[in-house]
Amino acid sequence: MAAGVLVLSGTAVAADLLLLGENEEITSGRVKDQGTDVGWAEGITPAWVSGHMELDIPATAQSPQAAYEVTSRFDTGILTFALTRSEAEAYLAEYPPQGKWLEPTAAQSDLSAHDFTHLGLPEPETFKKGVRYGYVCPGAAKATASPEPSGAPDMPYEMEDGLDTSDGQCVRLYAHEYAPQRTRIYLRAHFDPGISSLPAAPPSASAG
Repeated sequence: MAAGVLVLSGTAVAADLLLLGENEEITSGRVKDQGTDVGWAEGITPAWVSGHMELDIPATAQSPQAAYEVTSRFDTGILTFALTRSEAEAYLAEYPPQGKWLEPTAAQSDLSAHDFTHLGLPEPETFKKGVRYGYVCPGAAKATASPEPSGAPDMPYEMEDGLDTSDGQCVRLYAHEYAPQRTRIYLRAHFDPGISSLPAAPPSASAG
């Protein structure tokens, strides 16, 4: 009887170890700071996020940065870079929004600092002047609307709440003219959890 219990116990332990190994393989390199299932992923590059958003980074872009957060509800990819004013206008013409560019009527001063703050930048929703925004959907039909900002009143930054990606993966794009001849592009997209493997975490430096 005791031998049977030991055999069953050994089988259960082996099964648990097998499942643990599978889970470690799935989550390895995915996240840091908040455990194995949520948090900011390691090893994320601007090129990797750009590929998932299906939006190019111009060769002339300066200070590109990216991050990817895994949560139990959905994943969030963010990407940002700076361009000259003329380069930014060419980029926005290449990736026009669904509809017209919008301008906020007010800044969200009470916005919780989270996404781009992780990269050391302010959240684009906190800007009121010099910013326009809209949804860019690379998988949808090309937009034909004028790229000029809409003059209609707009509730600030309310388009994203539904996380609608029914027409392909739509990316929220903000263009902030932060200097007379400089524009910073902010891109944010939401993804279903686990849609693809994340980059492997960089190996830690060996001791000694």
